[in-house]
Amino acid sequence: MFAIIKTGGKQFRVQNGDVIFVEKLNAAEGETVNFDVLMLENDGEVKIGTPTVEGAKVTGKVLGHGKAAKILIYKYKSKKNYHRRAGHRQPFTKVEITIG
Repeated sequence: MFAIIKTGGKQFRVQNGDVIFVEKLNAAEGETVNFDVLMLENDGEVKIGTPTVEGAKVTGKVLGHGKAAKILIYKYKSKKNYHRRAGHRQPFTKVEITIG
Protein backbone atom coordinates (compact mmCIF):
# COMPACT_ATOMS: atom_id res chain seq x y z
CA MET A 1 0.00 0.00 0.00
CA PHE A 2 1.38 3.36 -0.98
CA ALA A 3 0.17 6.88 -1.63
CA ILE A 4 1.34 9.94 -3.52
CA ILE A 5 1.02 13.08 -1.42
CA LYS A 6 1.57 16.75 -2.14
CA THR A 7 3.27 19.18 0.23
CA GLY A 8 5.47 22.21 -0.25
CA GLY A 9 4.90 22.27 -4.01
CA LYS A 10 6.37 18.79 -4.40
CA GLN A 11 4.97 15.25 -4.65
CA PHE A 12 6.21 12.28 -2.63
CA ARG A 13 5.56 8.52 -2.94
CA VAL A 14 5.13 7.25 0.63
CA GLN A 15 4.33 4.05 2.52
CA ASN A 16 3.53 3.34 6.17
CA GLY A 17 6.53 4.09 8.37
CA ASP A 18 8.48 6.11 5.79
CA VAL A 19 10.53 9.04 7.06
CA ILE A 20 10.69 11.93 4.60
CA PHE A 21 12.19 15.40 4.55
CA VAL A 22 9.71 18.06 3.34
CA GLU A 23 9.73 21.84 3.06
CA LYS A 24 9.51 23.43 6.51
CA LEU A 25 6.04 23.12 8.08
CA ASN A 26 4.53 25.30 10.81
CA ALA A 27 4.11 22.46 13.29
CA ALA A 28 5.88 21.78 16.56
CA GLU A 29 7.91 18.65 17.16
CA GLY A 30 5.62 15.74 18.06
CA GLU A 31 2.50 17.20 16.36
CA THR A 32 0.63 15.43 13.57
CA VAL A 33 0.02 16.95 10.15
CA ASN A 34 -2.35 15.92 7.33
CA PHE A 35 -1.36 15.75 3.68
CA ASP A 36 -3.33 16.00 0.41
CA VAL A 37 -3.56 12.55 -1.22
CA LEU A 38 -3.27 12.65 -5.02
CA MET A 39 -3.22 8.87 -5.59
CA LEU A 40 -3.72 5.82 -3.40
CA GLU A 41 -2.88 2.17 -4.18
CA ASN A 42 -4.24 -0.56 -1.93
CA ASP A 43 -3.94 -4.27 -2.83
CA GLY A 44 -3.81 -3.60 -6.57
CA GLU A 45 -6.75 -1.17 -6.46
CA VAL A 46 -5.67 2.30 -7.60
CA LYS A 47 -7.63 5.45 -6.77
CA ILE A 48 -6.69 8.65 -8.55
CA GLY A 49 -7.99 11.94 -7.23
CA THR A 50 -9.36 14.92 -9.13
CA PRO A 51 -7.42 16.72 -7.64
CA THR A 52 -7.42 14.73 -4.35
CA VAL A 53 -8.79 11.32 -3.32
CA GLU A 54 -11.93 11.68 -1.20
CA GLY A 55 -11.81 9.89 2.15
CA ALA A 56 -8.13 9.00 1.92
CA LYS A 57 -6.08 9.93 4.94
CA VAL A 58 -2.31 10.30 5.18
CA THR A 59 -0.91 11.79 8.36
CA GLY A 60 2.59 12.42 9.53
CA LYS A 61 4.25 12.90 12.89
CA VAL A 62 6.80 15.72 12.99
CA LEU A 63 10.10 14.26 14.21
CA GLY A 64 12.10 17.47 14.02
CA HIS A 65 13.26 20.50 12.06
CA GLY A 66 16.65 21.31 10.59
CA LYS A 67 18.63 22.85 7.77
CA ALA A 68 20.17 21.14 4.76
CA ALA A 69 23.85 21.35 3.87
CA LYS A 70 25.10 24.72 2.69
CA ILE A 71 24.98 25.46 -1.02
CA LEU A 72 27.46 28.04 -2.27
CA ILE A 73 26.42 30.55 -4.92
CA TYR A 74 29.25 32.26 -6.76
CA LYS A 75 28.82 35.01 -9.36
CA TYR A 76 31.74 36.10 -11.52
CA LYS A 77 32.22 38.32 -14.56
CA SER A 78 35.54 38.04 -16.31
CA LYS A 79 37.70 41.16 -16.75
CA LYS A 80 35.26 43.32 -14.72
CA ASN A 81 36.57 42.70 -11.17
CA TYR A 82 33.12 41.39 -10.16
CA HIS A 83 32.93 38.54 -7.64
CA ARG A 84 30.02 37.73 -5.30
CA ARG A 85 29.72 34.75 -3.00
CA ALA A 86 26.67 33.79 -0.98
CA GLY A 87 25.45 30.68 0.81
CA HIS A 88 22.03 29.14 1.41
CA ARG A 89 20.75 26.48 3.82
CA GLN A 90 17.22 25.29 3.04
CA PRO A 91 15.09 24.58 6.14
CA PHE A 92 13.26 21.23 6.29
CA THR A 93 10.90 19.22 8.48
CA LYS A 94 11.49 15.51 9.16
CA VAL A 95 8.15 13.61 9.10
CA GLU A 96 7.19 9.97 9.77
CA ILE A 97 4.26 8.84 7.58
CA THR A 98 1.12 6.96 8.66
CA ILE A 99 -1.44 5.90 6.05
CA GLY A 100 -4.84 5.27 7.55
